Amino acid sequence: MGGLTDDEAFRKTTFVVIDFEATTPTGSPAQPVEVAVLALRYDGEWRETGRGTSLIRPPAFAPVTPAFTAQTGLTAAELEAAPTPAEALGALDRRFTAGTSYLLVAQHAATEANLIYHQRQHCPALARINLLDTIPLAKRCVPGLINYRLDTLLAYFGIAQPVDRHRAPADVAVTAQLFRRLIAVAHDNGEVDSLAGLVKIAGRAAQGNAPVQEELFEIAPQEAE
Repeated sequence: MGGLTDDEAFRKTTFVVIDFEATTPTGSPAQPVEVAVLALRYDGEWRETGRGTSLIRPPAFAPVTPAFTAQTGLTAAELEAAPTPAEALGALDRRFTAGTSYLLVAQHAATEANLIYHQRQHCPALARINLLDTIPLAKRCVPGLINYRLDTLLAYFGIAQPVDRHRAPADVAVTAQLFRRLIAVAHDNGEVDSLAGLVKIAGRAAQGNAPVQEELFEIAPQEAE
């Protein structure tokens, strides 16, 4: 019987590793200020099929704080000149091709899922793509670690810490390396032998796919940005 990476559905899927940096205003959802993606396909070996990154201008109610700048290096001045969420996320959304099977991949995918959901008017296609979370996958593949934070998993697998850790492009790059290592372990140990099995362990449904009883509400038309 073949392993995970021999599964036809696995090989037909494009795995899009995604990461956001965000401000966290009191009383409001987190607001994205940077996004990065890295797309991977497996056909006997891993191939990168695309990547992208953009800064995103935060709204006035979610200002960049000194603590945020200290962690990421991003300043209020450079983000003030960044594309709006509609521009940045709209451009990302248009890169997803109809008829292609996608799964998003993220470390602690709930964070990315929530950010995407709250920005869904700008990225409706992205908001309907289901996710894989590297944390439950890592718990299955390498049980017994002290925790399953990204830095802990990078150290376990000997993946070098990027110089610009806590920037979306750097975090996407190392999360992609981590995902590939975890898939190799899952394939080799034989516990996961199909994409369906992988989704059962690490899958998270996109909030944009949740049913909405629209008949109970009057939906106002969206104004042009």
